[in-house]
Amino acid sequence: MPGESRSSYIAVYPGSFDPITYGHVDIALRAKKLFGKVVVAVSAEPPKETLFDAETRFRLVEEALEGVEGIEVRLFRGLLVDFVRSVGAVAIVRGMRAVSDFEYEFKMAWMNRRLCPEIETVFLIPSEEYAYLSSSLVKEIASLGGDITSMVPRAVAEALRERFGR
Repeated sequence: MPGESRSSYIAVYPGSFDPITYGHVDIALRAKKLFGKVVVAVSAEPPKETLFDAETRFRLVEEALEGVEGIEVRLFRGLLVDFVRSVGAVAIVRGMRAVSDFEYEFKMAWMNRRLCPEIETVFLIPSEEYAYLSSSLVKEIASLGGDITSMVPRAVAEALRERFGR
């Protein structure tokens, strides 16, 4: 898109966000530096079982990113590439924490490219302080009564405490 400003580009940052962590927030904010608009797409039908239902995950993501200009949160169903096309995005943003993420993320990127060659996948790494952070670890720590306040937004910490009865 020669001659266009990158501020006119839209990217989609998809995930199950079960729950959203500060690592996810960091990736969304980094993506916003590169694109005019970022749509954080909460999957209503993730391939894995989730702790929180779609509406709760959506609400927690909205609260975590409230007030950030240029970031919109949407719930989506179906194929990611169909959603990406529907919002007019040119890229899919994915966070990559470690080598262990590499194989899965590359397979997904190649499949998305096969399904929709005009959409690029952009990999971003989180800030060093969030490189180890995952929703799975946060849920495990929360379930055992550990302090997760430095890992997730306040609303998420409260939802996890409520969920685990702590």
